[in-house]
Amino acid sequence: MEFKDELDAIDLQLLNLLQNDASISNQTLAEQVHVSPPTCLRRVRRLHELGLIEKQVALLQPDRLAQLQGHGLTAIVEITLDQQGAEFLQAFETRVVADAQVQQCWRVSPGPDFVLVVHAHDMPAYHALAQRLFTHDANVRNVKAFFATHRAKFDTRVPLL
Repeated sequence: MEFKDELDAIDLQLLNLLQNDASISNQTLAEQVHVSPPTCLRRVRRLHELGLIEKQVALLQPDRLAQLQGHGLTAIVEITLDQQGAEFLQAFETRVVADAQVQQCWRVSPGPDFVLVVHAHDMPAYHALAQRLFTHDANVRNVKAFFATHRAKFDTRVPLL
């Protein structure tokens, strides 16, 4: 049996609703998918156990935080390594994912080896990150950073059929 075959229409409805608002009560969730609250709770637990729901978090609004805290800088950074052997790729990936300022890390092809999304308080903080993650690594051949000036869309939803 294929993994997708294990999900029915109610499971997909639950996943869609939880992607919109994971803080929704079980009672409200059950009403919206037309099942009893105990059934709804069992199904959501099963979706967690299957690993379909990775984690539930609060998404912060960076522009609003910047108004309250001062700056905020988001950069999309392309990284090309000098040597692309599996051990070099893994070593770089392990180092960057451990840094709290790295929000996303993608291995990509073709082009650069990695694309990172990083968030720093300001340009000096970004410079410190670049020194820490890119400059001190003799295997980093090229770094190309793009600094975000406007966020037109940000979504964490995975489209479901």
